[in-house]
Amino acid sequence: MITNRRQLLLSVFKLFDLALLVGSFIAGALPSLSEVGATSLGDFLSMRISVRNFVLFGCLLLLWHLLFSFFGLYRSKRFSSHGHEAIDVLKATSLGTLVLIGLGIPFHLSVLLPRFLLVFWLTSTISAVASRSAMRFVLKYMRSHGRNLRHVLIVGTNPRAVQLARTLEGHSALGYRVLGFVDREWPGMQEFRKSGYTCLCDFQNISSFIRNSVVDEVMLTLPISSLYSEISRIAGLCDEQGITTHVLFSPFDLKATRAKGATSHYDSLVTLRAGAMDGWSLLVKRALDTLISLASIILFSPLLLVTAVLIKLTSPGPILFVQKRVGLNKRLISVYKFRTMVANAEQKQAGLEHLNEVGGPVFKIVKDPRITSLGKFLRETSIDELPQLFNVLKGDMSLVGPRPLPVRDYQGFNIDWQRRRFSIRPGITCLWQINGRSSLSFERWMELDLEYIDRWSVWLDLQILIRTIPAVLKGSGAA
Repeated sequence: MITNRRQLLLSVFKLFDLALLVGSFIAGALPSLSEVGATSLGDFLSMRISVRNFVLFGCLLLLWHLLFSFFGLYRSKRFSSHGHEAIDVLKATSLGTLVLIGLGIPFHLSVLLPRFLLVFWLTSTISAVASRSAMRFVLKYMRSHGRNLRHVLIVGTNPRAVQLARTLEGHSALGYRVLGFVDREWPGMQEFRKSGYTCLCDFQNISSFIRNSVVDEVMLTLPISSLYSEISRIAGLCDEQGITTHVLFSPFDLKATRAKGATSHYDSLVTLRAGAMDGWSLLVKRALDTLISLASIILFSPLLLVTAVLIKLTSPGPILFVQKRVGLNKRLISVYKFRTMVANAEQKQAGLEHLNEVGGPVFKIVKDPRITSLGKFLRETSIDELPQLFNVLKGDMSLVGPRPLPVRDYQGFNIDWQRRRFSIRPGITCLWQINGRSSLSFERWMELDLEYIDRWSVWLDLQILIRTIPAVLKGSGAA
């Protein structure tokens, strides 16, 4: 799944650009207040706005957005320079100002005076360039300090692949961490080894590598004409596990021309994205996660406090059980739960494996001897999972999503299509929780997780949250 954070950022940035347009329009109108019959900003804002002018301004907003999109100001700028972006902004605002003049002449808009147009053009251009400079600075700072990094695997060891790796590593602001290369033995391998890079595995073992490693994106740099079947197979493997794939290729062997792709350094970069979550819906999902988890923590704070005290009084050991689990794109996260077992429960699990009552790699015993008397009640009421609201608030988890699995369970996966569940952020509840929980087979559980990914919408999340309440009250399938 492509960077969900980028989709959120992009949606917010589009709104911000429109807000800058409104601000530039007001800034341009300020020097012309007296000339249009207003003596103050308050007078100007209180002037009656006709339906015609309202529609015209709406058209201006739409055209402004289309111009910014046309000049590529919402495409990824990881590889382009700030100067090129500033020139694109200048083109968009200049053409936008001309469009504004074109609207004003036939409709006789009195506010469109030369002084207004100059201030409007300067303000919109400077603010758009400044906002993008600020965004670049923030992203560069975060990425240079190890935040917002994408782990990328490069398939191919030709000179273009090496140049790609050096570009990614030489510009920390791009936000990529190169894991390494994948290729088979070929005549150019000796030259590749002189570059100082190493080949992590061959084509046959790439499936195993991405299965057991944190890989956000795969970049295919192989020649399509001779290795199409391998490219197709590897792209299929990535899609199966929900990994974003880029194909870097030149469709024609032309020396004097270059195709316009997603970057300024390469002929063409085609992106194949897995997953359904992006855009405005994802922004709403994260907003709901933050608001509901924060409100729930406040609402349940007395219950959280009482539960913590009871755990401490009834059994020795810590109040919280903190376990490393597999999160988004197989990253390890620390998941919080109220402790429901004896303090050394994990050390005792190996001796209880023969009692496992669930098929597949998951371990679960209904009458687990390690569960404390209080822990049984906490599990039946799902109170033990309330601390995961802090995981949601942190951003490690979502309210709705596939359950985060322990490392031990993940290592038991033997079917790659099931790993696509890790291409989205894990959650507290999902379709599995409202359809029987522990009473369902492991295979059905995985099918429900992938069904959630394929059907996902904000409305589906709300439905699951609503249906989770009676499921918890009934204790359906709790163990």
